[in-house]
Amino acid sequence: MTPPLPLPVERAIRKLGSDISLARRRRHISQASLAERMGASLSTVRRMEKGDVKVPIHFFARALHVFGEIRALEHLLDTSNDEIGLTLMDEHLPKRVRSKSGGSSGAL
Repeated sequence: MTPPLPLPVERAIRKLGSDISLARRRRHISQASLAERMGASLSTVRRMEKGDVKVPIHFFARALHVFGEIRALEHLLDTSNDEIGLTLMDEHLPKRVRSKSGGSSGAL
């Protein structure tokens, strides 16, 4: 049995579904047309727009692709901008680095 989703996760998925619905309507795209462009069923698009947490993430990604927004997904947790991860890594850097005896300095 899977544990219940945290409320912030549910809210985020519902908001994403709502935002997809709004983006679709602003572009004057029917749910059926979006489903066809995504390679999904009409029922999947309806469930996605309602924020159904059981809709696989690849359908949300396909919708973003249809709207030309797939880059937003690519940059969600960009490791080069992950301040927490980078800070944690920096905390574990050695204070100094010694060269091995008889070896090269390691400089480029």
